[in-house]
Amino acid sequence: MTTIRHASKPLDYTRGVIDLSHGSGGRAMAQLISELFAKEFANEFLAQGNDQAILPASAGRLALATDSFVVSPLFFPGGNIGELAVNGTVNDLAMGGARPLHLTASFIIEEGFPLADLRHIVIAMAHAASNAELSIVAGDTKVVERGKADGLFICTTGLGSVPAGCNLSGKAIRPGDQILLSGTIGDHGVAIMGCRANLGLSTQIISDTAALHGLVTVMIETGPSLRCMRDPTRGGLAVTLNELANQSGVGMLIYEDRIPIKEEVAAACEILGLDPLYVANEGKLIAICAPEDAPELLAAMRSHPRGQLATIIGEVCSDPRSFVRMQTAFGGTRVVDWLAGVQLPRIC
Repeated sequence: MTTIRHASKPLDYTRGVIDLSHGSGGRAMAQLISELFAKEFANEFLAQGNDQAILPASAGRLALATDSFVVSPLFFPGGNIGELAVNGTVNDLAMGGARPLHLTASFIIEEGFPLADLRHIVIAMAHAASNAELSIVAGDTKVVERGKADGLFICTTGLGSVPAGCNLSGKAIRPGDQILLSGTIGDHGVAIMGCRANLGLSTQIISDTAALHGLVTVMIETGPSLRCMRDPTRGGLAVTLNELANQSGVGMLIYEDRIPIKEEVAAACEILGLDPLYVANEGKLIAICAPEDAPELLAAMRSHPRGQLATIIGEVCSDPRSFVRMQTAFGGTRVVDWLAGVQLPRIC
């Protein structure tokens, strides 16, 4: 990111909008980077001002994750695309046991996008990065013609450090292992759909977007029998469990009456014709561990603010077909299959 001196006048956050000159590589682009991105993301690595960030060596193995965020609307109850971009990337690192270190961010901005909204999003990203104790060390800005980007897209890459002895993988799952969930499902997806559909519910549904690395640290400290973790984002709990079952070559059995879901989320899903098992989450995780250590892991999760509603929702079983099944509240059993088609587009 480059800084600029002697700009003609400061950015107008009251009435100003992004125009093509902000992505042209000239004075306007340098001013945008200097007065907004470099200012809000300020750190010693970004201040190097080069085409790359030169970073210090880190102890432990490195974890790398990349993601893109195209959520609509950009602002939703409980957050916006900026903090979602940081939290989502932090969580991808955390699911491998990594402590987040650094982040890069690329912005694809549509011509005409309000500068005030961009500033709000950038500040939210800066706060989320600070809360996650990581630095945004490099970035890129592109501006496309009006109608080509639906406002704003953000692409991120995160770098983290995995402590010695931590080896989490879906391939480590074994029959008999217990399946734990850190909290209620469907909050993020229904918060987004509530904005789109204007449901008029008496209680506003808030996105659960949050960084989970602190919860993960507490969980890892309980012992080595933690097999793997995943955050059930797009496709929700159902798709994530199918991914894990397929990766490990096992089956899974979950219990409907153990899966926590808020009443207002369940009601909204019924109105919208959605199955909450397939609705996106942005601040929850699935953990799988050896059966003898499940009580200790559950207690550790519940000791952290992000895991107070954690529960054991099922177990891993032998199944050469790698089916995920659910025992319903009525006592029957049904297959929880992969998502067919597109249930919730532009959700993250």
